[in-house]
Amino acid sequence: MARLARTEGLNDVQQEILSTVRDFVDKEILPVATELEHRDAYPTQIVEGLKELGVFGLMIPEEYGGLGESLLTYALTVEEIARGWMSVSGIINTHFIVAYMLKQHGTQEQKDHFLPKMAAGEIRGAFSMSEPALGSDVSAISSKGVRDGDDFVLNGQKMWLTNGGSSTLVAVLCRTDEGHPEGTAPHKSMTTFLVEKEAGFGEVRPGLTIPGKIEKMGYKGVDTTELIMDGLRIPADRVLGGETGRGFYHMMDGVEVGRVNVAARGCGVAQRAFELGVSYAQQRHTFGKPIAQHQAIQFKLAEMATKVEAAHAMMVNAARKKDSGQRNDLEAGMAKYLASEYCKEVVEDSFRIHGGYGFSKEYEIERLYREAPMLLIGEGTAEIQKMIIGRRLLEEYRIQG
Repeated sequence: MARLARTEGLNDVQQEILSTVRDFVDKEILPVATELEHRDAYPTQIVEGLKELGVFGLMIPEEYGGLGESLLTYALTVEEIARGWMSVSGIINTHFIVAYMLKQHGTQEQKDHFLPKMAAGEIRGAFSMSEPALGSDVSAISSKGVRDGDDFVLNGQKMWLTNGGSSTLVAVLCRTDEGHPEGTAPHKSMTTFLVEKEAGFGEVRPGLTIPGKIEKMGYKGVDTTELIMDGLRIPADRVLGGETGRGFYHMMDGVEVGRVNVAARGCGVAQRAFELGVSYAQQRHTFGKPIAQHQAIQFKLAEMATKVEAAHAMMVNAARKKDSGQRNDLEAGMAKYLASEYCKEVVEDSFRIHGGYGFSKEYEIERLYREAPMLLIGEGTAEIQKMIIGRRLLEEYRIQG
């Protein structure tokens, strides 16, 4: 076990899960990740292996066939997987957010129907808020759901769906004006719909089209897509929680957990970048000695290791706070912000240690260099995190009188 990023106070079950996942990452992910990433190939065998390990049901309660584990266990698992290949952690994360939203807010029928199959990885989840004309401004969404008898008819275009093609269940946020008078605050007139579909691209059910994969700089292997709804009919019993107007709260609860996940991904990628840097620095010689013996390189390694440790501690704190039932938006925002920024910096320092070889596709650090920027914008940009953190601090430290 590495010296950095250890987590104190884990029980035997947690330690066994993490040991199993780390072993899987070392044997099944790291040896093939770069080759798959360069081909932008979906990691089918890796996903099947994670299904067998029960990772898709990690936080789903035991009565639905899951492992019933904590957010902390899940975050530490994601950290390990991201250390192997960040794209794989993305495949799991979106699935997990939908399962979490169902567990917290779904009707009993919705939980009974979806969660057992999600725990087994038979149903795979994705969620959709963003649209082509907006990113972090969720309140400005224009996709609409209009009541028509026992159904809702959905129209609109969504953007940046992770798992858009491979998923079979998408939680889609739309505006619904049903029961909401003119002038209702935008966030109170949104609803989350549970949209079941076929995996694949093209028209995956009547009124629903997944055009194809969006080409990306990094974060390859996982399919990122648009979603187009044109007269898509959804039964009223597929409104999450059975009540319209609650969608914004459902999504924000899911994203809050997702931010801990993104922090965990940042920690995992940073750990891998440090491992690569510290290893290369001991093998590469200049001026008659390993570059690790040059003070300039030792300073870089010291800074990198300190950032890895700090980000891990903040991520663990945010997860534990949510597990204890407390509000954790401040801690999750801080952890996501710090871990993603530090990840970028640690990856860049490792890239610099590699010198010219860091620019070569033969070296793993080249892949990490293209993957790290996604963490700066996923689940809310760094700037959005700072807005959330600032507002929450002003709530906590409001002066009296």
